[in-house]
Amino acid sequence: MGKGYIIVQLSKEQEALPITSAKIKIRDQKTKEVIFETDSGVDESGRSEIIELDAPDKNLSLEPMNKTYIPYARYDVLVTAEGYNNVLIEGVSIFDETTSIQNVSLTEIVKIGAAAFYNTTEDRIVIPPHQLLLDVQRDQKTGVLSQPFVLREVYIPEYITVHLGAPSAWAQNVTVRFVDYIKNVASHEVYPTWPEESLRANIYAQITFALNRVYTEWYVSRGYSFQITNSTAYDQYFVYGGNVFENVSEIIDSIFNEYFSIVNSNAPYFTQYCNGTTAKCNGLSQWGTVDLANGGRNAFEILQYYYGNDKILKRTPIIAGLVESYPGSAIRRNDRNSNVTIIQQQLNRISQNYPAIPKLIPVDGIFGPNTEASVKVFQRIFNLVQDGIVGRATWYKLSAIYTAVKRLAELDQEAEENMITEGLDASFDGDYPLGGLKYGSKGGKVRELQVYLSTLAEAYGFKKNAITGIFDYKTLETLMEFQKAFNLPTLKLVDRRLWNTIYCAYVDLEELYSVEDLTRYPGYVLRKNFSNKDVRRLKTMLRKISTLYKEIPEVNVDRDFDGRTQNAVLRFQRTFGLVQNGEVDINTWRNIVFVYLALDSGRDINSSDILFPFPFELKLGDNNGYVAVLKEYMNVLAKNGYNIRILPVDNIFDLATERNVKSLQKVFDLRITGVVDRITWEKIASTYNDFFTGRR
Repeated sequence: MGKGYIIVQLSKEQEALPITSAKIKIRDQKTKEVIFETDSGVDESGRSEIIELDAPDKNLSLEPMNKTYIPYARYDVLVTAEGYNNVLIEGVSIFDETTSIQNVSLTEIVKIGAAAFYNTTEDRIVIPPHQLLLDVQRDQKTGVLSQPFVLREVYIPEYITVHLGAPSAWAQNVTVRFVDYIKNVASHEVYPTWPEESLRANIYAQITFALNRVYTEWYVSRGYSFQITNSTAYDQYFVYGGNVFENVSEIIDSIFNEYFSIVNSNAPYFTQYCNGTTAKCNGLSQWGTVDLANGGRNAFEILQYYYGNDKILKRTPIIAGLVESYPGSAIRRNDRNSNVTIIQQQLNRISQNYPAIPKLIPVDGIFGPNTEASVKVFQRIFNLVQDGIVGRATWYKLSAIYTAVKRLAELDQEAEENMITEGLDASFDGDYPLGGLKYGSKGGKVRELQVYLSTLAEAYGFKKNAITGIFDYKTLETLMEFQKAFNLPTLKLVDRRLWNTIYCAYVDLEELYSVEDLTRYPGYVLRKNFSNKDVRRLKTMLRKISTLYKEIPEVNVDRDFDGRTQNAVLRFQRTFGLVQNGEVDINTWRNIVFVYLALDSGRDINSSDILFPFPFELKLGDNNGYVAVLKEYMNVLAKNGYNIRILPVDNIFDLATERNVKSLQKVFDLRITGVVDRITWEKIASTYNDFFTGRR
C-alpha cells in the first residue's frame, strides 16, 4: 500500500475570492469510513493542509491492467461552509506518491426575505472512472477550415465552452478557463504517475487537439453553441468538477501556449489519440508513450514518432484575456524595470482578496526581498513552484488571478471605472489647494485628489474611492489606507505635506504604464495641438519604436502633440505603408501598438514567419511539410532574378523540385546533387530571408 496526498482549495468566482472558513470531511468511497475530518479546514487563502491518504502502489499504474482493477484510491470529499451550499464530490482519485488538488467552487445560498431558498440536498459531483479504464472506441473527427478567413491567427482562448455529452445529445454546457480545461483533461486522460516526457507528449497532444477545435470552429460552424465536447467518442475526457494533479498542473502551466503543427502551417495539427490497448487509432497511443519515454525519447520525439517528422512545436504569444504579455524572460531578485512594477501592482491588488500575500510598499519597479517573498506566497497559494522567480507559469497565473479579482470587483460594483474626462485631466496641476481639504469639501480640487487616491489604490491594493468631487466617507477611507500604507501620521485633513506626498506618489505611478493601459485605443483621433494623457501614451510607444526604426525621429515623452510628434507619426505612416496625414486614427494606432508589442516580445516584424533550421536531408520522392517550406523559399528566389521555375507549394519533392535545387546549387557554387543537405538548405533559407527582409 502506498501513500497519496490531497489539497482541497475553496473559492468562488473563478478563484477571485477564497472561502476562508469551512468544514472538510473525507471518507473512503467504498467503505464510507471517515478518514479525515476537521472543523477548521482551510486557511485565509482557502487552502487546506496537505492530507495524506492510502493509495495502491505506484507500479500498478505504470502498465495496462485488467480494467476491473483500479490503480488508484477513490475518496468522497464533503465541504460545508456557512452561507454556502454544501458540496459533495464522490470518487476523487488519489495516486501513490502524487498530490491531488481538489478545487471546489462554492455557491452562496440565495435568500428571499427572511427565508433561504436552495436545494435541501447538497451540490453533488460524481467523478466517473478514469478514461484509461473505459472501453470506448474513439472516433475523433479531423477539423478543417469551414471558411478561408476563419481564425487566421492561432491564439489561446481565455475560456473554452465544453458540452458535457455527445454533440447532438442534450447536456449542460460549461465554460471554464482554457488552462484549467487542459489540466482537467490531462488528469483524466492519463495517469499522473507516468514518466514526465510521456505526460508532456500527451499534454501537447491534448492542447493541440483543443486548439484545432477552436481554430477550425469545428462545432461552432455547425451551429452548436460550444467549442468541444467531453465525449471520448468525439473529443477529450473532461470531468466537470474533477480533481487535477500537482505535477500535471505544473507541466501545463509552463507549456499551455505551445502546440504541434506542420512546419509550413500555423494551424494546430489534428492530434488524434487513443489509449492503444482497448482502442486503436492512427494517432498517438497513450500507453505507447510510456514505453517510448522509458526508452529514452523526449516529448517532441514521441510526438514525431506518432505524427511524423515534418511536425514541430510552436508557441503562440497571443493569449486572450491577459492584462500583460510575458516579457520573454524570467523576472527575479535585483531586476529593475517596468515588468517588476506590473508584478508589484498585480500582487497588491490580489492581496486585497488574498491577505496572506504581503503588500508591497512602495511600488518602485525594484525586485527586492519583499517582492520575492510576496511572489513565493502567491506561488504557494496557487500551487506553483515556490522559487520566488516570475517565470512564464507564474506570470500567466498572476495575470489570470488579477483579471478574476478585477472582474469580481466590477460585479460587486467597486469603483473600477475610469472617471477622468479629457478636459478635467488636462486641468490637473498638482498645486496644493489653499486651506487644504477635509471631510465635506467640494469642487475640482477634491475631484483631483480623488483621482490621485483612486489611481494609488489600484496600484497598492486598497479600497478605491469614487470620483464625485465631494470629500465623502469613501474618500476618507481611501485617504486613511494611503496614510497607513505609507507609514504617515493619520490625518483627516489633507494639509500641504500630505497633498504633496499623495501627488508625488501619483506622478511616480504615472510614469509606469501597464501594457493594457498604454495600448488601449483612446476612442478618438489624435492630432496636432492636442495635450493630454493619451498623447503621452502615444509618444511613449513612438519613442521606443524609434530606438529600432531610426527613420522615425525620437520624441520627448510628454502630453503635447507638437510638430515633432506629427513628424514622427508621418514617418511611421510612411514606413509602414499607411495613409500619411500625421493624425492617429484607429488604424494608425493599431499599427503603432502592433510594432510596439513586437519590440516587447522580441519579434522582428520584418522577418519571415517560416524561417526554419535545417531539418534533415530532402530528396526526390520525399513527401512532407519541409518540402513545402523549401518550395516557398525557392519561389521567392525565382521572383527575384534566380533562373528557376515557380512551383506549386505542396509537400511533394518531384523532378521539377530537384531541377530547381540543382540550379541553385550551381549558382551558389555547391556540390550539385539535387539533394538538400544542411549547406544547401541554409544557403537557400538565408537568401530567401534576405529578400523577405529587404536586405537584398
